[in-house]
Amino acid sequence: MTASADGAQAPEQGAARPLPPAAAAPAAQEAPQDDDWVPADDTVIGTAFRWSLLALLVIAAAAGVTWLVRSRPAAVPVTPPRELVLPRAQERPAEPPAVRFADITRAAGIDFVHTNGARGQKYLPETMGSGVVFFDYDEDGDADLFFVNSCAWPWDSAPAGAAPTLALYENDGTGRFRDVTANAGLAHTFYGMGAAAGDYDSDGDVDLFVTAVGENRLFRNDAGTFREVAREAGVAGVASQWSSGAAFFDADRDADLDLLVCNYVQWSKEIDEKVGYQLVGVGRAYGPPTNFGGAQSYYYRNEGNGTFREMAKEAGMWVTQPATGVPVGKGLAAVPVDLDRDGWLDVVIANDTVRKFLFHNLGGGKFEEIGESAGVAYSSDGLPTGAMGIDAAYYRNDLALAVAIGNFANEMTSFYVSQKSPLFFADQSMAEGIGAVSRQNLTFGVFFFDYDLDGRNDLMLANGHLEEEINAVQPSQHYKQSARLFWNSGNARGGCMVAVDAATLGDLPRPLVGRGASFADIEGDGDLDVVLTQVAGEPMLLRNEQSLGHHWLRLSLRGAPGRSNLDAIGALVEVRAGGAVQRKTVMPARSYLSQVELPLTFGLGKEEAVAEVRITWPDGETVDLGALAADRAHRIEQTSR
Repeated sequence: MTASADGAQAPEQGAARPLPPAAAAPAAQEAPQDDDWVPADDTVIGTAFRWSLLALLVIAAAAGVTWLVRSRPAAVPVTPPRELVLPRAQERPAEPPAVRFADITRAAGIDFVHTNGARGQKYLPETMGSGVVFFDYDEDGDADLFFVNSCAWPWDSAPAGAAPTLALYENDGTGRFRDVTANAGLAHTFYGMGAAAGDYDSDGDVDLFVTAVGENRLFRNDAGTFREVAREAGVAGVASQWSSGAAFFDADRDADLDLLVCNYVQWSKEIDEKVGYQLVGVGRAYGPPTNFGGAQSYYYRNEGNGTFREMAKEAGMWVTQPATGVPVGKGLAAVPVDLDRDGWLDVVIANDTVRKFLFHNLGGGKFEEIGESAGVAYSSDGLPTGAMGIDAAYYRNDLALAVAIGNFANEMTSFYVSQKSPLFFADQSMAEGIGAVSRQNLTFGVFFFDYDLDGRNDLMLANGHLEEEINAVQPSQHYKQSARLFWNSGNARGGCMVAVDAATLGDLPRPLVGRGASFADIEGDGDLDVVLTQVAGEPMLLRNEQSLGHHWLRLSLRGAPGRSNLDAIGALVEVRAGGAVQRKTVMPARSYLSQVELPLTFGLGKEEAVAEVRITWPDGETVDLGALAADRAHRIEQTSR
């Protein structure tokens, strides 16, 4: 192992006390078979039910008499109950710490403006973009910034001036950016949506995949210059498809990155005009996805030679209506995550207005859809939601995994938490303090990050409505909405996510038509900065100005060629500090149409030392490291066998 961020050698596998292993998934109980059921069972159960009911009535009557007796005034003094004292580990600050975010967009050199081609015709894709990606395109160790753009519709005359293009900004390492779009070969114009970054050809350079209304694009990175290769690589899709979120991940553990592409709805100009959605008192408006047919998402298996093979159906990722064969999904975002800790990355897909999917990885690139039985398909009311962005994280520093999904207005953000079985979840949005606060917003971007470096994952929501005139018909709704930040108090008894007062957050709550959202440490100071995009407008780059004196640890992982993908996507890192164990997965694909930086940041709070680090690499190798220096970035490379 090496740690090259500061030129020092990282500790070899040491004798420090190992981290507690991740609990194995409990063995599934054998389900009863239909063949075991016989007609006589109905008679037995019916008889048992009647006798049970009679017994319950008798017990209830007895309980009523007991209650009457016990409710009489006591003849002796009643001893007051002992005061309940929470264990010391439960005691947390009552209020979030003061942390401000400063809008540095223009000062940092970002002059991007999103174009959506809207001219009053109200076509649904105009409301949905766009994505943003933090990634190190030039391999110099800092986070560069990439924005997806759209354009005018082909049936409209193009506006005067230069056509809008994708945009790439190079970071100089201090949080100042320079537009390098043209020099990097990314000055392309098309109706883009989202993006994912990953070294799919294992040449050491991070490549870019961009989704679109129409054919998708794959930009192969060759030493900082990109060339579009989607068709020759087999990932362009079809011109009639509308793709949205995407994620690179190693589904079959063969050491290269496969690609999942969400497809939203069956859309065309003619279909949209036929829908003819109207807003009372306003006129023509953007129609909900309920009026459009669903679409199958793509699963591209990496063939290891620079090409992909689409295998969604063979992999078990096709979901159709049994009676009609029509696709169920209306996917907007996906997060690969190893839910049952078996070493295989599963996938959760946020579907808009239909049930959400959970594809359980059975191994070898085969999946089974279990969203309903796992408890993530519907809201706590048993209904599908207008699901947009998604993320997953160990938010309590135990083995409870949370999957957060942003939803439509008047639907609270979903917050599914794994139970004793890692493949069963319960929506605890209300119990954890998110539900009531998030209900009024229309939430797109969603991600977990430790903004105050206290060692616990907080939650960010980017918000904005679809319809500019929504306030005219719904006074409680606004087109531009403030982002929401929830501070993780660490209270394991419930209500751990505390809404941060907007007045304390600087420029973060400035209303936007929020869509994409991402984070990275753009200055190398250890804390995480944020970028938010909006429809038909400028993004907002926000510098984290926390000054709490909290310590931190940053890790950049590199997989060994032939053993793991070079980006180490899917690696699990566990850090022990101050008696707590934090767990994070290298998974940049998250939020809405967007991607966060590849390195992992662990907040340490007041702890000045890291006791131990355990890495489980994508190929399953687990290595325990000794103590690592805090307040520094470390590069850890997997050894070759």
